[in-house]
Order: sequence, then C-alpha cells, then structure tokens
Amino acid sequence: MKKNISLWFIAILFHFNLTAQDSSHIRISLLTCTPGDELYSTFGHSALRLIDSSSVQDIVFNYGTFSFDDPGFYSKFIRGKLMYFVSTSYFNDFKIDYQSTNRGITEQVLNLSAEEKIAMQQFLYNNAREENKYYKYDFLFDNCTTRLRDIIVQFKKDKPVFKKVVPEGMRFRQAIHEYLDRNQKDWSKLGIDLLLGAPTDAVMTTTQAQFLPDYLMKSFDSSTVPQPLVSATKSLYAFNELNNQQSFFTPIIVFGFLLVLIIVLDFSKNKWAHIFLQGFDGLLFFLTGAMGILLIFMWLGTDHAMCKNNFNLLWAWPTHALAAFFINSKKAFLKKYLFISIAGLLIVLISWFFLPQQLNNSLFIISLLILFRAIKKYRAF
Repeated sequence: MKKNISLWFIAILFHFNLTAQDSSHIRISLLTCTPGDELYSTFGHSALRLIDSSSVQDIVFNYGTFSFDDPGFYSKFIRGKLMYFVSTSYFNDFKIDYQSTNRGITEQVLNLSAEEKIAMQQFLYNNAREENKYYKYDFLFDNCTTRLRDIIVQFKKDKPVFKKVVPEGMRFRQAIHEYLDRNQKDWSKLGIDLLLGAPTDAVMTTTQAQFLPDYLMKSFDSSTVPQPLVSATKSLYAFNELNNQQSFFTPIIVFGFLLVLIIVLDFSKNKWAHIFLQGFDGLLFFLTGAMGILLIFMWLGTDHAMCKNNFNLLWAWPTHALAAFFINSKKAFLKKYLFISIAGLLIVLISWFFLPQQLNNSLFIISLLILFRAIKKYRAF
C-alpha cells in the first residue's frame, strides 16, 4: 500500500513538473494538406494551427491567401507582383473545407518550449494585423509553406537540423513534375515547362526542397538534432484517394497527330488541302512568334526569377510573328530567313536532350512541325 502511495505521489510531482516547464497552455502544430484536383492545389498546402486552452482558441494561420478583388489582379499575377497575405480561420472551418474537397490533413505537433510558443503566438497574431499581413509571394522561395518553416526556425532557440528527404541531385523541375504527373496534369505540365526557364533546372538544397508541403513535413520528421522538432504526428482526416484515369488527349498524342495530319495533307494533291496549309503555315509561325514574345516578356518584364534564361526561345523565335505575314510570299528576304530558321532548328533538335534546360518532350514534335513547314516553304522558291 505504501509503495502504491509513493508511486502515486511521484506521478503527481512529475505532472506538476511538466506543467511548470510549460505553463503557456499553447500547442502549435504544422498542418500538411494533400494535393487537390485544381491546378492551384496540385502541390498541396501547409498551415499553422495554434491551440490556446487558456482562452479556448483553435486558430489556423494560412499564408496562402490572395484576393481576386485586388485592383489589377490579373496584371499583378502575370507580372509576379501580386501580394499574398496571412489569414486566420477556426480550425473546424478549415477542416470542413478540406474534407469537402476530399483532401487529407496531417498534423505534426511541434516540440517547443513555453517561451518559444508564447513568442510565436505573439508574432502570428501581430503578423495577421492588416498593416503587417501582406507579402510578395514567390512559388519556390517565399510561399505559404516556406513562410511557416522560416517562422518556426526563427523562434526555435535550438535551431533544427534537417536531413535530406529528396533524392540526391533532384532539381526543382523534377519535383514539380512529380506532382503534375501524379495528377495527370499533362497540359499544365506543358504550360509550366514553357514558362519556367533554366533556373528551374538547378539542383535543390535540403531547405530549398521545403517549398513543397510534403517535403517540409518529411523534413520536420527528419529533424532530431539537437532534439526532435516534432513531438507527435497524427492524421486528422484520412481521405479517400481516387484513381485518376489517364487522358488520351495528352500533348504528345495531340501534337503527334497534328504532325502526321499535316504531312498527309502536304502529300495530297487536293486544292483545298493546299489552301488549308497556306493558312496553317501563317498561323503556325504567328503563334510560335507570339509564344517567343511572351517568353521574352516573362523573362524581362516580370518579377518571376524562374522565367529567366528560357531555352524555349531557341525554337520559339519572336521574329516568327512578323515572318508569318510573308510566309506564303516569294520575298527574297523570306528565303534567307527560312534558311536560317531551318539551320537553327536542326541544331536545336540535335542538342535537345543536352541543353541546360529540360524542355518538354511534346515541344520536340512542335519543333519538328515548324522545321517541316519551313523546309517545304524554302523548297517552294
């Protein structure tokens, strides 16, 4: 009996000792949400959950918010000048929102001292004030996930050491492709590969890989030095993963069919086929040139650092937009222009898989199509 009383007494003392060590009544955790069906949700999401039992609060801080009502929204978005902001919501509302779209939520309770929790709580509420909540978003280096990492590291006195959670030598583009391939977003992948230049093919460091929510979650689990960063992990909503059916109309199939169709029409003796090809050539060169102009704009006219040094300009010449208006003429300058275009495209196609930038494979077919039509026009002189 005396032994049982002694054990009970020790347990009480241990409980009060823990309470004394953490009298904040606060729990802070990282929420990691699984990818959704829409492009903006393809890469998942992260948020911070703050529970304060002393004031009965359960708040989620979300750094991935923007407003469609922002004046000049589309212009700012394209130019990389759109301001994102931190918003707050009740956890139950946050959870219901993600459950309604069948997206899972994993919670990692952070191993923080009372002093660290209080400091972080004060920062979060102050940062959510109207005059402080806005920041300039960057998809890779300053987004709704990296912001949380930076806040946690800032207030953690014993700075966590993260282990590498991605394969050695993995590049930003490969990480992005991983999510797009998983959700069968082939056309989105094409658009992203068109706009993002050579900087996206840089090898990621351990911390740079944390721009993706899943990688940040794995990094937090890996951090055990000087002490574990995560004290507990649990699933708050186990979603039902759906099997996305592969679409037949992928860029490679569509562009491949187009190339075969144009070759067949070219060998046809039908008059209407010849008229169609004349119009098609003008449209092909104009759209290629327009794409080149867009790439130049994204490189020089926006704040998107990853759109610079875009090697897609090797096949998407902006000058094609002007040449399109003379493509069916017999101008002497056009023959010289076509010869230079043919030579340039041949060099690009030969070196396609050796360039510093990984180009989308479906664009190889488009380049073949441009080359084929340029050769046909050149031989017509």
